[in-house]
Amino acid sequence: MMKEENISDSEIRVIGSSNQQPKPTFPWRVVTVCVAVIAAIVTVVCLLWPKAPEQLPEQGIFEPETILTTPDNAAQSHPLQGWFASLDSITATGTITKDTTVNDIPLRIYVPLNSTPRLEIGYGALDNRQQNILFFQAADVRADNKKIVGAFVLRGQPLSWGLSKRGYCAIIDGKVTIGVADNSPLFEQATEHGGYFFRQYPLVDNGKLVENELKNKSIRRGLCEIDGHIAVVATQSTESLHDFAQALVDIGVSNAIYLVGSSAQGWSMDAEGNGTKMGLWDERPYKNISFIVWPKN
Repeated sequence: MMKEENISDSEIRVIGSSNQQPKPTFPWRVVTVCVAVIAAIVTVVCLLWPKAPEQLPEQGIFEPETILTTPDNAAQSHPLQGWFASLDSITATGTITKDTTVNDIPLRIYVPLNSTPRLEIGYGALDNRQQNILFFQAADVRADNKKIVGAFVLRGQPLSWGLSKRGYCAIIDGKVTIGVADNSPLFEQATEHGGYFFRQYPLVDNGKLVENELKNKSIRRGLCEIDGHIAVVATQSTESLHDFAQALVDIGVSNAIYLVGSSAQGWSMDAEGNGTKMGLWDERPYKNISFIVWPKN
């Protein structure tokens, strides 16, 4: 018989072994680490897994394909590439013309062959047109005093000074140089060597379009260097100066300055002697009008 113990009212009796283990807790920290590791593995797999090719929109028959080219590629594959080289074997003196369209702008290209240009003052070029294979108006005339705009040298004689327009053309010892500069040593060289020099709006400088302030639309003409040849390029529709300059860049022009456009007088003659007038020849209001002229040899 178990002996009965006396327990007071203020005491609590604990029944059981004194070495009982505590109830284990759930390992949340381990689970959190495992989930993070699995998420990282899934992320890496998703990044490294090969992606399916992007679905491109189908090309419709009435939607011409757009071909994007880099500037370098565009410069190497302009529409006239190789055409100028084909002219080198021609020995006759005359003007070759070629029509092309760039950016929806119709262009006519005049290439004088086997002739060195010069500048002339007055309307003698019009009256003696049969002696020339090509000419166009060169420098502008001032609205106030009717003198030549910008620096101008005629057979080594300076007739006008001033910057006015940054584009220039120099003709020295038979070499034509087209460029853009505030000050060019070619002005002095032209005076020293009996050469020619005039200024106009710049259009293209080393293959880069040059912006100008003129925003109106008109028939445009430019004196251009392209594939080592000097040519005159004219629009067959009224265009802004910006769009014209961009078209010149796109056909591969490396340097270009503006020539008087709109209804300005011009002339072109082929090797067979067939001539074409351009502009309004009946208007002769300016004694200081200037032309760049390619004569017959």
